Amino acid sequence: MISKKDSIRIKQISSSLYEISRRVKILRHLVWPDNVRFKFFRTKSEKLPKVEYLKFDSGDILNKLTSIESVFGDTPYDHWLRSKANDIRSSVDLLNSCGTKEFFQNSEKIYGSPSGFLRDGKTSTIDLARQFESLIDSYFERFSKSLRSKTITIADVKKEIESRITPVFGSQSPEVLIKDNLSAKATASSKRIRLRKGATFTSKDVEQLVNHEAFTHVATTLNGRLQKDLKILGAKYGSITKTQEGLAVFSEFITGCIDVNRMYRISDRVIAIQMAIDGADFIEVYRFFLKRAGKKTQAFEDARRVFRGGVLSGGAPFTKDIVYLDGLVRVHNFFRSAILRGNKDAIEVLFSGKVDLDDIPILLRMREDGFLQKPKFLPNWVTDMNYLVSYFVFSNFVGKMDYDSVDDYYDSLLP
Repeated sequence: MISKKDSIRIKQISSSLYEISRRVKILRHLVWPDNVRFKFFRTKSEKLPKVEYLKFDSGDILNKLTSIESVFGDTPYDHWLRSKANDIRSSVDLLNSCGTKEFFQNSEKIYGSPSGFLRDGKTSTIDLARQFESLIDSYFERFSKSLRSKTITIADVKKEIESRITPVFGSQSPEVLIKDNLSAKATASSKRIRLRKGATFTSKDVEQLVNHEAFTHVATTLNGRLQKDLKILGAKYGSITKTQEGLAVFSEFITGCIDVNRMYRISDRVIAIQMAIDGADFIEVYRFFLKRAGKKTQAFEDARRVFRGGVLSGGAPFTKDIVYLDGLVRVHNFFRSAILRGNKDAIEVLFSGKVDLDDIPILLRMREDGFLQKPKFLPNWVTDMNYLVSYFVFSNFVGKMDYDSVDDYYDSLLP
């Protein structure tokens, strides 16, 4: 238990870091003007786009981060907050390097790279992406008719999302808007869920949006903002992205609304980033996505995600989009360990705000000390863990079976 004096200092540092973080908006700074897309298509998609980024005004931010250094103490809470200050500084470095080769190095430091290993020390994200696509490619054609979903109008998407989130969030429900110039089909903040005008949506997409954007991103944002003593948990900065997006994709997975096309998109992003690292330029990556999507506008948006902030001639992409697949595996393994160890508190803590998996030990300690409040908004699959527990107990059991013998038997039954 820390002293009252230390407690007051921790709260003040947390609040200060939160305020500083609000001025570091990575994705907003990397947005491309609409005319970039129009010019690209006017050249029949044969000339590299030209993108200029505004200079990021980081002087005051860095001065404030430096001044906080003199306030830090030597408690475990201080060490944790210092790591958060360093994470914010890394995000500043990223924005200061837009349009240069250093941008890739800073991006890799925050989000990782496709060749980075997972916790087993053997498997990389690019390995997972390629293995998944190889397996699905061999089966997709035979199952393709059973995997199709009917499209629905974007107006109906908006209406359905509103009907699902209002009973949960009440007066704090985000406004659902239809907007141009989004790099994703949908984005979310605590105040708004934006849907990209012109994007194609299915009923599966709606379920994915509700679980991914609303019941994960919006919920963790609001829960973080409600933390009285740890305002930093309401902050968004680069290093928490892997856990947050992994948690959001896992929510699609555990609620049964993820589909093959969604997994293809997640894997394609990893493969495209590796292509860019290996030297592919914007046009080559655009053509890769065009073969996948079959739509020029969608292919452009997918390629833009890879190159925003980086070098369009290749070699220095934005690596953020590896986090969906990489984060999914990491979060899945976290839940598996937490369930098999009966650690319900650790699962709830993950929804306390914008947190990273590595934050869990200190946050559990903060919860014991009364610093951390229980999250107000939790998805149904967490408030009722019946399916979550059943899934991991069963998968742990069947995962240890000898599938060579099992496959031999079932192969004899199938033509």
